[in-house]
Amino acid sequence: MACQPEEEDASSRMEKTLKPVRNISTPSALAARRRHILDRVMVDYYGAETPLQSLASISATSSTTLTIDAFDKGSIKDIERALMKSDLGMMPNSDGVVIRLTVPQLTTERRKELSKQAKALAEEGRVACRNVRRDVIDKVKKQEKAAELGKDMGKDLQDKISKLTEKYVSVVDKACEEKEKDIMTV
Repeated sequence: MACQPEEEDASSRMEKTLKPVRNISTPSALAARRRHILDRVMVDYYGAETPLQSLASISATSSTTLTIDAFDKGSIKDIERALMKSDLGMMPNSDGVVIRLTVPQLTTERRKELSKQAKALAEEGRVACRNVRRDVIDKVKKQEKAAELGKDMGKDLQDKISKLTEKYVSVVDKACEEKEKDIMTV
């Protein structure tokens, strides 16, 4: 049946348009990215300036906390000193085993900005889905014209593609609403 390749192609292309919407940065995802702010921190380790990533593992334990776990527990004081000297504006809290950095909360203004970005990405996703629909329907119409596809079969396929588009547009809308809710949650 000639319908299947077009329908599968449309479905896979529309699925690809969802990735950017699903990957919208939320505050919890931003914390994971914030660990990269420590990339430029250099620690004086046995007289040599060493990048922090070489001396410890850095992880985001929550949306506001970065945890630094030193490979060599004897270097914790050196890492603390380097963090205090850095221009990060965060005070390290150490319990002798791990160091915790509290990352400041997002401001309301920044949350609104992220929400706008989410809406813009969602709109791009909806437009991309509609563009896929237009491309596939044009392809079906060309096949109808070339008599490779019957009119009834072409109409059925166009209906299926339109329903598929509606489905993916609603998925984009739902993902955007969820991301927006997560962003605006304090």
